[in-house]
Amino acid sequence: MRAERGGIFEGRGAHRGHLWCDSVCVCSSSADYLDNGNNKMAIQQADKLLKKHKDLHCAKVLKAIGLQRTGKQDEAYALAQEVAALEPTDDNSLQALTILYREMHRPELVTKLYEAAVKKVPNSEEYHSHLFMAYARVGEYKKMQQAGMALYKIVPKNPYYFWSVMSLIMQSISAQDENLSKTMFLPLAERMVEKMVKEDKIEAEAEVELYYMILERLEKYKEALDVVRGKLGEKLTSELQSRENKCMAMYKKLRRWPECNALARRLLLKNSDDWQFYITYFDSVFQLIDESWTPPAEEEHSLEGEVHCSIEQAVNFIEERISEESKSARPLRGPYLAKLELIRRLRHRGCNDEYKLGDPEELMFQYFKKFGDKPCCFTDLKVFVDLLPPSQYTKFIRQLLDVIPLAAAAENEVALPGDIKALQQHLCVVQLSRLLGIYHAMEKKQKLAVVRELMLRYRHGLEFGKSCLKTELQFSDYYCLLAVHLLLDLWLEGEEAAVWQCLTLLEEGLSHSPSNAQFKLLLIRIYCRLGAFEPVSELYSSLDAKHIQHDTIGYLLTRYAGSLGHYAAASQSCNFALRFFHSNQKDTSEYIIQAYKYGAFEKIPEFIAFRNRLNSSLHFAQVRTERMLLDLLLEANISTSLEESIKSMSLSPEEDDIPWKDLLEISSTHTYGLPTLGHTIQPKNSEKTAENGVSSKIDTIRALLQQLEAAVDSGKKFLEQKIQYPVLGPPPTRMAGFFSNGSCQCQTSLFYLVSDIYELDTNGLGKSEIQERIGNSFKSLVERLTDLFNKCKGDLIEVRDGTLKTHPNLLENLVFFVETISIALWVSSYCDSVLRPFKSNLQKKKKKKKESSVAMPPVFTHFLDYVTELQTLTSNVIDHIKGLEIILTALKLEELSLKDTLLLQNCHVV
Repeated sequence: MRAERGGIFEGRGAHRGHLWCDSVCVCSSSADYLDNGNNKMAIQQADKLLKKHKDLHCAKVLKAIGLQRTGKQDEAYALAQEVAALEPTDDNSLQALTILYREMHRPELVTKLYEAAVKKVPNSEEYHSHLFMAYARVGEYKKMQQAGMALYKIVPKNPYYFWSVMSLIMQSISAQDENLSKTMFLPLAERMVEKMVKEDKIEAEAEVELYYMILERLEKYKEALDVVRGKLGEKLTSELQSRENKCMAMYKKLRRWPECNALARRLLLKNSDDWQFYITYFDSVFQLIDESWTPPAEEEHSLEGEVHCSIEQAVNFIEERISEESKSARPLRGPYLAKLELIRRLRHRGCNDEYKLGDPEELMFQYFKKFGDKPCCFTDLKVFVDLLPPSQYTKFIRQLLDVIPLAAAAENEVALPGDIKALQQHLCVVQLSRLLGIYHAMEKKQKLAVVRELMLRYRHGLEFGKSCLKTELQFSDYYCLLAVHLLLDLWLEGEEAAVWQCLTLLEEGLSHSPSNAQFKLLLIRIYCRLGAFEPVSELYSSLDAKHIQHDTIGYLLTRYAGSLGHYAAASQSCNFALRFFHSNQKDTSEYIIQAYKYGAFEKIPEFIAFRNRLNSSLHFAQVRTERMLLDLLLEANISTSLEESIKSMSLSPEEDDIPWKDLLEISSTHTYGLPTLGHTIQPKNSEKTAENGVSSKIDTIRALLQQLEAAVDSGKKFLEQKIQYPVLGPPPTRMAGFFSNGSCQCQTSLFYLVSDIYELDTNGLGKSEIQERIGNSFKSLVERLTDLFNKCKGDLIEVRDGTLKTHPNLLENLVFFVETISIALWVSSYCDSVLRPFKSNLQKKKKKKKESSVAMPPVFTHFLDYVTELQTLTSNVIDHIKGLEIILTALKLEELSLKDTLLLQNCHVV
């Protein structure tokens, strides 16, 4: 299918003969320029051809692609629609239009294009298949079903028929009514497949997979099992043990535990290292015990063979697997871990038979001796450490250390490993010590001694990695990581200097292992906690985050960039994340199309579920909101541009799809409703305000205010829980600072002021209580803003008692102040737009009546005083920020001496 290829006219040599006329040669030249990224030359070539042949479709579309890629979207769209209106049927025009519409992110236009082409050329297999794929891109499942059957009627090939069947399944998945899914879509899909089965037309494994999928979704597990075990199941060959896995799944659904057990047992006899079947084996054994199942006297135990239904049989079976392991060509971990798993299950059930399997401590010790030099040993054993009594932790660790071949160069020196295997064994023991809490129970001096030893071992271990590439990790990196975590513990306990040593050790580790992601992630977290964002951007970039990682770790960057005042970096990081989320729709559509092409039908629901998960990602919602707020804060400096910015965002406060209650910036939603008020002069005390829709806008503001109050209450209740997150857990939100420094109260007051000003605008200057309320609000706002500014004052970095300490909260408070003052300015602009016409009318009346002594309403004086104080406050803030810049510029890092602040100086770590 040519339209699916990379180039504009890839494969054009196989096109119809007339394509090699002069016109098409020039089109081909223009297409080549586009493929090579030379869009201007492509436009020139297309223009040259259009002068000779002004109605040549292909040239127009190629020009449109060039215009689109040079940023002239409107011209490109108009030119493309000229061609599309003529309903072209030549390959080149259709192909080029498809590429253009996809670049415009308008896949729905491709469907219209091929709908018209199919009507004109009803027997074209290519155009019908293109139409099907176009529907797939926009998720038109019903039309996909129809297109698939139309294609099958033209060219009766099985894949086309099953495209239609899969489209029925997709209709069932997307149906909001589950009953409709199970009574209409899935039964129809089942009948369609059964028809092919009866006619003996099933050809491919994908078709059997699809039949199995339908039966499973209909909960016809017995029928699905019969399909897998029958003749059709013989086609399930592409994946290892595909048939057995599907049988096992159906046995579990049907709760046929004898078959589950026998099949798991049989598969373990073939491969005693397959962990998933140990789990199924144990599950089924205990299910049979609980059901008091006994094997029949004369018949087969089950369809799958012999069944084990007692603890004694399970114990013997595991012992046999261990005996067989000794004959294996390579060491197998599965049987040994299975013994520990069985002990844990027996203990959990309160059985007394675990003694038959041995002492867990001894079993783990033997396992360590056999696999301790493997990096997986720690992750294997950590699952079972709860089998050890706490009183035996220290003894167990000593027992492990005793078997590691370590040698000391001299008396009283640290015994070091002589090779990588011994190093890995010791690393495993160190990690287990950390897991068992042995280090946690130590006093400060002991912890520092451990840190010293770990760093000594780390630096010694670098000798084994001299030949490692930059992309490889050093064998001893975990020593450095564990040392850092011990220091982080001390930091959280109040030892401020420990955090600086953490940075020193991590930077040292990164110099030897430039690709170590754990070093980088820890550095990012620590720098952000200290309020130093500048090194973070480079660290995050070096992680080279790909695809889903923009969601799973992207929050590390976006959480702090804006809150620490790095607005440019915040914009950039939000753009990176949004680019991934926005491309998700397009990319997933392509995966789905490929799945249809190659018959990987079982993957299609997975792709859909993946897309839905990303669309509902909290990080996506936060970044989308943050991006809009940054645009407003950085670009919307007056009410006109604010209104234009919000219009360009296509925001509607009444129909917003972002789940605000789940987000952190709970007050920002109300900014969106502000420009919708847009002051228009109306007769005061008029009832027409409800008719022209103005009152509905203030109703929106008031409804949002109620939501804000509810969100604030909810947030405060959440903070009352005082949840302490670990260093490696999610970073704390900005919510605590938002409440504690007064930003929340300021912003809430500003939004209520909007409501009061609107009331004044509606009722006129006659009600003095409204003016008084507004005046009090102005006075209160200035006081609150001044108080917020006072919380921004202080040194960002200070040295006290020889210890260097940062105050990132001052920077975060300053950012909160900037955000709040921005909203204050928007609200002030709205106030001005309401009060200015009042003042103008009063001045006109005074001139007519020639009364110079008439007193102006107090609201004008209140507003003037408010604006004056706001200007003074803003000027003070600007001076404060300039002062901070001078201090930070004067601070030369190369002249800093940390020797007096290093916590570990006395322990000779450095």
